Amino acid sequence: MPAATDDTTDSRMLGGRSAPEFLRRHWQKEPLLVRAALPGCRDAVSWREVAMLAMRDDVESRLVVRHGARWSLAHGPFRRADLRALPTRNWTLLVQGVNLHLAAADRLLRRFAFLPFARLDDVMVSLAAPGGSVGPHFDSYDVFLLQGAGRRRWRYGRQADLTLKPGLPLKILRRFAPSRDDTLGPGDMLYLPPSFAHDGTAIDACVTYSIGFRAPAANELAMAFLDWLRDELALDGRYADPDLRASGEPARIGTTMQRRCAKMLASIRLDRDGANRFLGAFLSEPKPSVFFTPPAPMSSLASFRAAARRRGIRLDLRSQLLYDDRRLFMNGIAHRWPSSGAPLLRRLANERALPGVAVAAAAPAAVVLMYDWYRDGYLHADT
Repeated sequence: MPAATDDTTDSRMLGGRSAPEFLRRHWQKEPLLVRAALPGCRDAVSWREVAMLAMRDDVESRLVVRHGARWSLAHGPFRRADLRALPTRNWTLLVQGVNLHLAAADRLLRRFAFLPFARLDDVMVSLAAPGGSVGPHFDSYDVFLLQGAGRRRWRYGRQADLTLKPGLPLKILRRFAPSRDDTLGPGDMLYLPPSFAHDGTAIDACVTYSIGFRAPAANELAMAFLDWLRDELALDGRYADPDLRASGEPARIGTTMQRRCAKMLASIRLDRDGANRFLGAFLSEPKPSVFFTPPAPMSSLASFRAAARRRGIRLDLRSQLLYDDRRLFMNGIAHRWPSSGAPLLRRLANERALPGVAVAAAAPAAVVLMYDWYRDGYLHADT
């Protein structure tokens, strides 16, 4: 489905506000409750689909059960018997990255295309029995909480004290002082900025979609950069000291050695282009659990082009295609813009699919690049 970015769609989903107005007044500033934001989302995914994902070892899932004042946390994958043995109340099953596996969840994520794809993270789906909750907590990132089937009560508010209760398997606030109390029904949506305390409790058996956003910590970004630099770095030469003199203090690191090694390290430069290449690779890198499967049988370039012209192409649900002025970034790999075909590739990145008529008019260099992505399993001829 093409990204929904027109003003009418944004306005309806944001309670009559345009996307610029929402960003100006609410984004990372104030919560927003929207009634009937997406009425059709009630049956976006089924309980069975989400439960089946929780049984897979390539999907992150958690089960939270409240026993009075006590909490338990278990990590998936779960067995069918585990889920059948759950009590009638007070549990929540959380499944991460549902958009990577179910097209309906990916379409839901793309409804938020008025925000950069580089900031969108994933759709987490929580299935909850009546009374199910994960306790009062806060997130370090923006989140849209969209109610599917059933009802959930949300208590939330800004508070300065974000200390956590010690000794619990969950990050639960020691003190919780909500200023708002709202019950969300199917299609209702609550936006919360980072660090707003909140607690959601299922009134009925319910489904809640959490659309989360990437907000890497500075240290996470730095560590990822150092990993990237290790693969990119290629310094010439080797330490040498032909003028070395005998030392009366063999344990001492001499100033000459310090100076020479500092000079070698000073050759490492981070210019703006290098920083941009790293950022594009980092933001488009698939999650560790994601693996792509090449097509079998694999079509030739000519067969791929013919099929794409007939049926169009679409990115795999797990693919992340981003770009800047100089490069395309597909799943952590940087590509220079081809000599021709840039507008079509930008369209593919933004809409995540191309009709056959667009592929038929594509420049040969763009088709070759798309064919390479097809061979890696990053995109498919649409069906």
